Amino acid sequence: MMSEPANEPLRGPMQDQDRDDDLIQVLEDEAPALPEDQHRWKVAIIDDDAAVHSGTRYALSDYVLGGSRLELLSAYSAMEGRNLLAAHPDMAVVLLDVVMESDGAGLELVQYIRNELKNDTVRIILRTGQPGQAPERQVIVDYDINDYKAKTELTADKLFTALTAAIRSYQQLMRLVETRRGLELIVDAASELFDLKSMRKLAAGVLTQIAGLVQAQCEGILVLRDDRRDGFAILAGSGVYSTVAEVGEAGLDAAMAGLVRSAFERRRHAFDGHQTVLYIETASGREIVVALRSDKPLNDTDRTLVAVFCGRLSTAFDNIILYEQLQAANETLEQRVAERTRQLTVANERLTMQWARLKRTNDHKAEVLGTVAHDLKNPLGVILGRSEMMGELLGLDPPNIPRALTQIEQIRSSVARMTSMVDELINDAMLDAEDIVLRPADIDAVAIVAAVIDANAPLAERKRQMLVFSGPDSMPGRADPDRLREAIDNLVSNAIKYSPAGGRIHVSLTSSEAGHRVAVADSGPGLSPEDQQRLFGRFQRLSAKPTGGESSTGLGLFICRRIIELHGGRITASSDGPGRGSVFAITLPPSIAGVPS
Repeated sequence: MMSEPANEPLRGPMQDQDRDDDLIQVLEDEAPALPEDQHRWKVAIIDDDAAVHSGTRYALSDYVLGGSRLELLSAYSAMEGRNLLAAHPDMAVVLLDVVMESDGAGLELVQYIRNELKNDTVRIILRTGQPGQAPERQVIVDYDINDYKAKTELTADKLFTALTAAIRSYQQLMRLVETRRGLELIVDAASELFDLKSMRKLAAGVLTQIAGLVQAQCEGILVLRDDRRDGFAILAGSGVYSTVAEVGEAGLDAAMAGLVRSAFERRRHAFDGHQTVLYIETASGREIVVALRSDKPLNDTDRTLVAVFCGRLSTAFDNIILYEQLQAANETLEQRVAERTRQLTVANERLTMQWARLKRTNDHKAEVLGTVAHDLKNPLGVILGRSEMMGELLGLDPPNIPRALTQIEQIRSSVARMTSMVDELINDAMLDAEDIVLRPADIDAVAIVAAVIDANAPLAERKRQMLVFSGPDSMPGRADPDRLREAIDNLVSNAIKYSPAGGRIHVSLTSSEAGHRVAVADSGPGLSPEDQQRLFGRFQRLSAKPTGGESSTGLGLFICRRIIELHGGRITASSDGPGRGSVFAITLPPSIAGVPS
């Protein structure tokens, strides 16, 4: 094998001069300093000939592509090349000599780059001074290289052309790699974000995913506007804005607030250097703006990936909104079911107690009827017998008046006994009505009034009356719930009874320092002065008559007054005059109502 002749240096614009002139090492002018953060294309020169390094640097000293200059890194052996490429995985191009410490050192380095470093993006240009040592066709087929040049033909212009083609190829490959990585991130992020059930967690996740997608340090906010008003809600923040969601719009600096407002006006994405503003409109008509500041400007690939990512966010936010609405509907439904169940339970308990009370009444009635049948039978028999005897005595000729008078006296005595017995039965009924024992318990006055209204609603509907209630959602207190319900029920049923068909009954519940007040206003004939004087008496009937043919015993208001007085409260009635309705009001004292004295 022939030894390789001395490597021939690159020939630039002075290629017509003598070969000896080409071998003179040119002292390079130092390139002007560039900003530290400006991007540069990394190019590795791996060659054991120092002249090749200096000539390459001279030929590429003013090279600029896409606004970026070169960063030339040198290695003088294949081993140094391995270390250099391992330390710089973002190397764009390698200008590689074939023959260095061994005849195939360069080709072995190609295998190391592709197989061990797994670097498929760096572009490799082989430069050899002995083309016969590594035939071009065989090398191109057997090794993953991108260009093959003999040093004798690699002039400054051809080096410029080959390097530009390699860098552009590397740039396109990196875009493909970044796009693939970004799309994988988008798929993974979409799966993760679609599993979130909180609007704020979704917003925070979006900010995190965008920063990971563009591989930059970002600070910014995500805001939501339900309709196109001036204000907006800040859902999440990152960096210096990490706590601004708790403060709201007032916590934003003027610059960031201006970015958000301009986005709502433009209604499109905007990329301006280190500032990025993203606009998203959901299918439900809501608007979302992401305003970010990053430590690097986004390139075209970053912008494309961000736009693709944002295109999927609309559905994610709509899903969260629909989920929150469904949750709210479920909570409302659960509350309504619980409230209705409670009302049914209370009504069932009330019916149970009423059934027990009716059973006791029925038993009492049977007992009373048995007593009446037994105790009144004898006096009636006496009256019947004495009447027949008196008829016979008066039929004599002459009539036996003295004995007839005796029979009349016996009849009168029997009638007196019967009258006394009836009075005793009435008094017993009255005593039973007045024998009211309170069993105080913690109550919700609103629930009791609601139960009364529900129970009387069918009666009002039958007469086409409007039965309405006004009051708070809850009003705690302490009273006998059954007796209080009985008193309020009496007022409401009376209002329905005396109001005309199509009338209006208004039940209101208020609370003050004086206690709880339940007022029932009807649209009936009102109260006359005589009615107001005997309104709460025993067996007293109003001058007005029920409008639907209902019956009245005259005991309801009397019992109602007794119940309220036993609670330490009072019941009042007022009317603006005949034909203008009346208002019955129950007031329970603070100690019973549960409000401060």
